[in-house]
Amino acid sequence: MSLTLGQQAPEFTLPSSDKEMVSLSSLAGKPVLILFFPFAFTGVCTNELCNIRNTFKLYESTEVLAISVDSPFTLGVFKEENQFPFKMLSDFNKTASQAYGAYYDEFVLGLKGVSKRSAFVLDKDHKIVYAEVLESAGDLPSFEAIQQAIDRLQA
Repeated sequence: MSLTLGQQAPEFTLPSSDKEMVSLSSLAGKPVLILFFPFAFTGVCTNELCNIRNTFKLYESTEVLAISVDSPFTLGVFKEENQFPFKMLSDFNKTASQAYGAYYDEFVLGLKGVSKRSAFVLDKDHKIVYAEVLESAGDLPSFEAIQQAIDRLQA
């Protein structure tokens, strides 16, 4: 399943690393950047999220949500160790990853049900204005294209 530009983003409610339930609908009226990533504490994932952290001023107008199938407890340690200034959500049950088409049925080492590295920019009404789903977990999303999509929302 793939989502298309202009489509309403699928709703979800997921536990955060702060052990609170976060719903997409609770962020109504604010643009959202959703970053699905395979696993906490892995090289490419850490690199990706540290890039967002290090350039966070560029994303201040946007609610940033980083989502993986890790437990909220693992994500809490990952967030704390890396001082990520954004929400980290656990899609442990894999519902959001599947709804967004950001899902590996089969990943490396025979692991099943892992989030694909993906980026979605949603406008304030949570319609999709940018979508990038990567097949290779070793690739990073286009930070430049994400930023351009966010900039267009501010114009």
